[in-house]
Amino acid sequence: MFSKISVLATMALITLAAAIPTNTPPVTPPTSTQCCSSVVSSTSSVASLVAALVGIDLSGLNVPIGLSCSPITVVGNNCGSTTVTCDAPEKEWGGLIAINCLPITL
Repeated sequence: MFSKISVLATMALITLAAAIPTNTPPVTPPTSTQCCSSVVSSTSSVASLVAALVGIDLSGLNVPIGLSCSPITVVGNNCGSTTVTCDAPEKEWGGLIAINCLPITL
């Protein structure tokens, strides 16, 4: 009996979490040079998971997404990962995700 209640409660919470509106970020021309650990499609499950963690909705977008990014502020900085130019990420995203990241060569 208890396990049935637990399952029903969990399903209700998942349904409520899915119904909570999130915001879709605007896609603008990339202006921020970033060093990202990886770049994936916005339709990938990894990008969707990270976006959900920071409260953004990637549905309807089909752009490259940078994961675990930090800004490159010094000319000649050796990134060691993927150097990209992205839409300037929002502070509240904590460097976890950046939108519309295009590879560049410094």
